[in-house]
Amino acid sequence: MATDQVRLGIIGLGTEGGMYATFLSEGKVPNMRIGAIADIDESKREAAEKLGVPFYTDYQELITSGDVDAVVTTVPHYLHPEMGIYALEHGVHTLVEKPVGVYTKQARELIDVAAEHPELTFGVFFNQRTNPLYKDLKALLDSGELGALRHTSWIITNWWRPQPYYAQSSWRATWGGEGGGVLVNQAPHQLDLWQWLCGVPKSVFAKLSFGFRRDIAVEDEVNALVDFGDGATGSFMTATHDLVGTDRLEILCDKGKIVVDESSKVTITRLVEDEETMSRNMDIETVRTLFRGELDRESLMTSETKDYGSVWGQQHIEVLRNFAAAVQGTEPLLAPGGDGIHGVRLADAMYLSAWLGREVSIENFDEEAYLEELNKRIVAEGLYETRS
Repeated sequence: MATDQVRLGIIGLGTEGGMYATFLSEGKVPNMRIGAIADIDESKREAAEKLGVPFYTDYQELITSGDVDAVVTTVPHYLHPEMGIYALEHGVHTLVEKPVGVYTKQARELIDVAAEHPELTFGVFFNQRTNPLYKDLKALLDSGELGALRHTSWIITNWWRPQPYYAQSSWRATWGGEGGGVLVNQAPHQLDLWQWLCGVPKSVFAKLSFGFRRDIAVEDEVNALVDFGDGATGSFMTATHDLVGTDRLEILCDKGKIVVDESSKVTITRLVEDEETMSRNMDIETVRTLFRGELDRESLMTSETKDYGSVWGQQHIEVLRNFAAAVQGTEPLLAPGGDGIHGVRLADAMYLSAWLGREVSIENFDEEAYLEELNKRIVAEGLYETRS
């Protein structure tokens, strides 16, 4: 597709949709502009009129209007696959917000439809993948310089949410309306980055706390242990009730270690040789020197620290720019829509493990068992119809 600007239809003019509309109206995405806006709330029409673009209360009418080349779905999570499928089947490029679906069966249906339309661009809004810090770490880990993965941990609790946050929309923090809590709302970016950097885990054992420190039915704290195979393991901890908050990622490999703080500062330590070789060949006198605290550790490793600073806002702009460039055929997608299923499966496996009280396979994930357990909770909630 060769056009100067891709016309984007924004479906859902809430917080995210409004932010994207602002970026586009301010010209911050040079290869994209607003084509139209859709929202079931008629009061949003005024905002569209101020922007000088058509407004629809039915997303299907927007998609078939001829006013847009592509759409972004900034709506409740369950609706992403439904809207994405409709757009793709009607020849419209599609960028879905995270997650691509609440459960894997739903996500696969969207991804399968996208595969039937290779002429269309299908992306997922993983804006954290545009963070230069994580892009550099991806390149470093893929190069093999640090050797094989041994262990990784991510503590990500810096998105405190007070009780009124959950009360602002009736669908929030419900099984039937949102599909879960922190795992499907705040953590999808980290779940995506974790498996993007370290590989997709093979299994997980998780402990989730439901309504632990908030008056909600879904989880507000998660502790999970994953198995990557070949002895490599990982732990993931997240919560929405930690007012102080922590964001710390550690990745230990055979030849070094990566530590990321606040998603902005990284310390990379490289060993002079792989740790196992160093351990095997160290003579006993050097070991005694080490135990006495007299060994110069700097002789065994080198470290560098880099502060990337904050890139908030620019990440979202870069996703939109890259997506438009992919539509125009000038760049590959940084976050293809098909990648979105990995984080969904990881989150679903954490839920299923917590519900069943046992380790759950990710390689051979039982999505029917997950859906059965999810529907039990939707029925008990009594607010929405079950899912299929």
